[in-house]
Amino acid sequence: MKYASILILTILVSSCCGTKKSIENQTSQTNKITVITKTPDVVEPSKEIETPREVIPKMPLPHKPPKLDKTEVTNDSYSEAFNHARWNKLLQKNVTDTGKVDYKAFKNDSSELIVYIDDLTHNTPNSDWSKNEKLAYWINAYNALTIDLIIRNYPTKSIKDIKNPWDQRLWQFGKKWYNLNDIEHKILRKMDEPRIHFAIVCASVSCPKLSNEAYTSENLEHRLTKATKDFLSDSTRNNISTNSIEVSKIFQWFAKDFKKNGNLIDFLNRYSNIQISAKAKINYKGYNWDLNE
Repeated sequence: MKYASILILTILVSSCCGTKKSIENQTSQTNKITVITKTPDVVEPSKEIETPREVIPKMPLPHKPPKLDKTEVTNDSYSEAFNHARWNKLLQKNVTDTGKVDYKAFKNDSSELIVYIDDLTHNTPNSDWSKNEKLAYWINAYNALTIDLIIRNYPTKSIKDIKNPWDQRLWQFGKKWYNLNDIEHKILRKMDEPRIHFAIVCASVSCPKLSNEAYTSENLEHRLTKATKDFLSDSTRNNISTNSIEVSKIFQWFAKDFKKNGNLIDFLNRYSNIQISAKAKINYKGYNWDLNE
């Protein structure tokens, strides 16, 4: 019985030891697997050539036209730098052949006038424009702005009833605000063309008549000459004879402009139907500032 107990104990111990070894072996194997599958902290670069990724082309962005400066002018649509057709249409509709202006009608067409002025202010002359294009542009601009000034204050009996009519900076051309004096004295008079004084108007009876046709680079030379001759031959504005002349105060106010190529008589003789003596007596007529309607 004693030996049987010892034999049973031995078998149990052996069995336990075997089980322990089996568990240790399994644990060891598991640990090995864990070590093998663990991601190292630093991965060595592969020596194999990596297959390039598929490159997905970027979709083009929707086309956005470049932002144009307000002073930029496109010539593609016109035969000259600026198209004055809208102004021409307004003039033919609201101005008579004798220069009488229907300001009431202009006021009714104020939306069209505003569009034309807006076009002017966003398309100012640049260095690519010819001198004639610049002259036509600023002559038309001056006259359109004068009409605009009047209808802003209409009804009025005279432009001089408006406070500081030639000094009101009401219009922005590009980045600069202009008044009528700026255009006349700082732009037009500096272009060495004295005949502009018979093309731009002051909305008054004694000023040159407002033409019912817009100025363009093509008709400029003919129209300036015609405006000057028409003004000089109008006895309500000038009285001319060989030995005596009574002329508009325009010739007094802007005397310097008419003496660049001789004296006043020399200038008048280039456009007058009557040859004036160099010794002719010069007087100046009174100026009627009543509205030219």
